[in-house]
Amino acid sequence: MTAFRITVVPGLCGGRPTIRGLRVTVADVLELLAGGMSYEEILADYPYLEREDIAACLDFAAKQARREELPIRRDAA
Repeated sequence: MTAFRITVVPGLCGGRPTIRGLRVTVADVLELLAGGMSYEEILADYPYLEREDIAACLDFAAKQARREELPIRRDAA
């Protein structure tokens, strides 16, 4: 599910994992969800995101918690 939705681009957002190379980090989305926002509210505030992006953030976090190999794309700056 996370394949190539979660990216790490040197110099973008301090090299933190982002969604599809946008200036929205995985942590940003997770914090919004933890704060009680629904998928619909997040998508309304960030219309360039897709439902699959939010699901990929949750999948990424779950794999991080299990320390599994993560399918992320590392782009050159």
